[in-house]
This record gives sequence, structure tokens and C-alpha cells, in this order.
Amino acid sequence: MSQDIATLLKCSCGTVELELRGSPAGCGFCHCSICRDFYGLPIFSVTSWKREAVVCATGDKHLGEFVHRTKQMRRYFCLTCGETLFGINRLGMAVVGTPLIAKAFAGKLPIEFRPTFHLFHTYRVFNVEDGLPKYLEGRSGPLHQKPANTTDA
Repeated sequence: MSQDIATLLKCSCGTVELELRGSPAGCGFCHCSICRDFYGLPIFSVTSWKREAVVCATGDKHLGEFVHRTKQMRRYFCLTCGETLFGINRLGMAVVGTPLIAKAFAGKLPIEFRPTFHLFHTYRVFNVEDGLPKYLEGRSGPLHQKPANTTDA
């Protein structure tokens, strides 16, 4: 996906529309306890973007913001239907859940938005056997090594 292409996303009620400009910086699964608690998910399937690449195209007056009281994280949602549209992580990157992107493509997640790795695998609540690299912490750290003679990853 080139820099001049935009992807339009809408909340469930259609009140708020986001524009994703260009390509994501990364697509993966996050297993950290912070994302689990903040987004209420056992695994966060997410795309990360430069902050300026995620723009509210319509309905900005209906875009609510929740700021975590101790973590450097924000979550933005539709005030009408409550759907989470994106967040800002502690690194200042915008994060958009892949289910919202898949919804824009009739439920079929395009290949350029499909997860290619797992982060913070050390903190997982269950195992996922998908053949993707599983980083114990961040992407610059070591990978999870599957124990010999076992199916438990």
C-alpha cells in the first residue's frame, strides 16, 4: 500500500469515520497485560501507525477519549455506539484493531493488514499455533523457542 492511498473505517453506527493514510508501521498480536486490561481482550490483534496517519474524517464531535490514569495510553471511541476506533500507545503510535479494518473490507482482512508477529509472548494467557514469530518482549528482543518433544508453545 503506497503513501497516497487512504483506507476509510467507520464505527458500528457510522457516526465517526477514520482515515488511515499510507501503510501501517506494523501488524501483529499483542499479549501484554496492559493491552489486555486497557482494551479488554485476551490478545489484541492490532495495526500500528504513525500518529499523523490516523485522522478523524467525519464525526470528530462524536469522538470520545479515555486517558489511562497511570499509563501513557489513550483510547478513542464513538460517543454514540461506544465502539473503540483507535488508541495511542506509550510510544505515541496510533493503534487500530484489525477487526475494525476487516469490517471496512466486508469482513476480509486484506493481506497488508494481517498480523505477521506476536509481541510480549511471555505474558500470553493462552497459546496460539499460527507459525508467526513470537517475541518474548518487544520486536528487538529474543524469540520464543518451542520446547522439544511437546506441543505446548
